[in-house]
Amino acid sequence: MSIDLNSGLIALAPELIIVLGAILLLMIGVFAAGSGVRIVNGLAVAILIFAGALVVLMPTDGAVFNDAFVSDSFTRFMKILTLIGSAVTLVMSVGFAKAERFDKFEFPVLIMLATLGMMFMISANSMLSLYMGLELQSLALYVVAAINRDSVRATEAGLKYFVLGALSSGMLLYGISLVYGYTGTVEFDGVAAAVTVGDERPLGLLFGLVFVLAGLAFKISAVPFHMWTPDVYEGAPTPVTAFFAAAPKMAAMALLVRVVMDAFEPLTADWRQIVTFIAIASMALGSFAAIGQTNIKRLMAYSSIGHMGFALVGLAAGTQAGVRGVAIYMLIYLAMTLGAFAFILAMRRKGGNFENIADLAGLSSTNPLMATALTVLMFSLAGIPPLAGFWAKWYVFLAAIEADLYALAIIGVIASVVGAFYYLRIIKIMWFDEPIGRLEPVQGELGTVLGISTVFTLVYVIVAGPVEASAEIAARAFFAG
Repeated sequence: MSIDLNSGLIALAPELIIVLGAILLLMIGVFAAGSGVRIVNGLAVAILIFAGALVVLMPTDGAVFNDAFVSDSFTRFMKILTLIGSAVTLVMSVGFAKAERFDKFEFPVLIMLATLGMMFMISANSMLSLYMGLELQSLALYVVAAINRDSVRATEAGLKYFVLGALSSGMLLYGISLVYGYTGTVEFDGVAAAVTVGDERPLGLLFGLVFVLAGLAFKISAVPFHMWTPDVYEGAPTPVTAFFAAAPKMAAMALLVRVVMDAFEPLTADWRQIVTFIAIASMALGSFAAIGQTNIKRLMAYSSIGHMGFALVGLAAGTQAGVRGVAIYMLIYLAMTLGAFAFILAMRRKGGNFENIADLAGLSSTNPLMATALTVLMFSLAGIPPLAGFWAKWYVFLAAIEADLYALAIIGVIASVVGAFYYLRIIKIMWFDEPIGRLEPVQGELGTVLGISTVFTLVYVIVAGPVEASAEIAARAFFAG
């Protein structure tokens, strides 16, 4: 028992660092009063970086705590992406939070607790640990969405997210109860073994599969469970929106991959139909609904919905190439999204921040460097070669074609072409419309994130080899046998 406990604590080392760090920072924030906000924020970033270093430097493989918590190459890959998303959004939030006067020490603490939940989600190997991690993440996110208590929009966003999140949790729990009722176990391996026995698939088990996937689809903003995304993205403070678009997406997609590739692997023919439908609906809505948007945060919400649909194309393949494609897609999506939100946070004039796309008119003549950076990111999000966004779609479409899902790949290409319209519209406004004002100078941390993201997007073809190799190793975790 002690040996098992020791191995379990070693496997949980990054999570333990985060939870102990969150408790410590909470105490510092309480006793340091107003001066503790910047200290807590800086320490939170340092703790997340240290946790990421532990994930890389202390690799462990296997399941611990009665197989409820698993560690392998896939969990390490996705945890690194999640920690990067959390740390970078904390770095980007400093200047904006101070300017908008909602710089509270609770914010980085809640981000850390949400990240802790995400880490458990990624390593979940049973329905119970899945739900525990997901709810820990969700409860912190509900509060973060409404953390700017002086803003009516933020309060409304938090309330909408809470109500719809509670609905999705209920659907997920109902699905878990059905799966347990028909298989007699909550462990992923046990569910897979129980499903393999016999040729018949009980109808109740299929209903359980549908409800579980519905609950998880809510977390990645996939259609038809996307309804919260545009309102929450628009209403929440911009650093919070950046966080929602980055880290939670990594964890939720990793959890979805783990559930279908481990627990429901024998039901591939059944869940592939569901994932294919969700992918097509998300790509279509993300492409068409964003065309008429005037608020850039709302546009990014529909963009996020569409990109999750593209990532699901790889998952629908149900192959090692498909999982590899999903991993690569999420990495590139994270880089592009963080860069885009660094730009949105820098959209500031003397009167304060603005969000209307029309206000970017003529940016190329007043700030050509910023305009060029956003142009590169928009081209990449649209999937224009040879930028990183093109290769992200290339990997998932290739996996779909190899799995004979030709119709899904063709629909994805068409949706990508349609979606390019609203990205190109932003570029047209910046480069060809008459200027209406000058932006304030970009703050150091925002400029750094924007620069790194732009450079990565431009030179992805140079670093594609190591990225693809890492994603390949991650995907092998499901096909080792």
